[in-house]
Amino acid sequence: MFQDATLVDLSIGIEDGAASEPDPASIDRMDHREGAEWLAQNLQAMGQDVEADDFPDGTSLAWEEVHAITHTATHMDAPYHYGAESGGEPARTIDEVPLEWGLGEAVVLDVRHLDAGAEIGVDDVEGALDDLDHELSEGEIVLIQTGADELWGSAEYLTQFPGMGREATLWLVERGVRVIGTDAYGFDKPFLEMGRRFEETGDPGELWPAHLAGREREYCQIEKMANLDELPRKTNVPLVAFPIVVEDGSAGWVRPVAVFEEGAA
Repeated sequence: MFQDATLVDLSIGIEDGAASEPDPASIDRMDHREGAEWLAQNLQAMGQDVEADDFPDGTSLAWEEVHAITHTATHMDAPYHYGAESGGEPARTIDEVPLEWGLGEAVVLDVRHLDAGAEIGVDDVEGALDDLDHELSEGEIVLIQTGADELWGSAEYLTQFPGMGREATLWLVERGVRVIGTDAYGFDKPFLEMGRRFEETGDPGELWPAHLAGREREYCQIEKMANLDELPRKTNVPLVAFPIVVEDGSAGWVRPVAVFEEGAA
């Protein structure tokens, strides 16, 4: 069915010690010789007379042990990430998020003209939609293009991007948007900018306002997306973005992929 489709990978993978992660993952690798030794030890513990050298070429299976938070690399935040309740009801964890939310058509809103640290407001969202001559529909997925993914691999990735504000987030959700993605490190403004604004004003509403909007209206967000500039168009983008099931999880790793059938791009 999709053998002639064009696939655009919109994700960043889990990397060992990535400079763009404040809490980087670590990956312990077992090579093929170590795999043979480990499997032989397991068989010996079961009473079997097997040595590592008994495997073909003295090697067997390789694998990795990954230590990472669920918010490493490209991931989908569940409503539970924002608070215990959403809209007065118990907030859904990632294993409770309907699969249908991650399947549909997406629209890409280009805000690359905004400065790092700026707050994306309703006017910015409406302006980006006007530029596309596009009207949102129920269940549509919105992807925010900041251009920050170009900085992946550097520490600047953590600080050089604009972030969504509370009002813009609620404006989208109130129009039936259930999933909002961004190619930046975070959905809100950078940590230091939020901290600076809080110190300046004393207003707790400056701290993660877009995230905490999810306590009022239910939605999911995808953070650390990439390659939005490789999409052949910015509207009616067929998107598949299913998160990994993590029991009672606040998030799950996800690999969003745009799927354009032959002749449809």
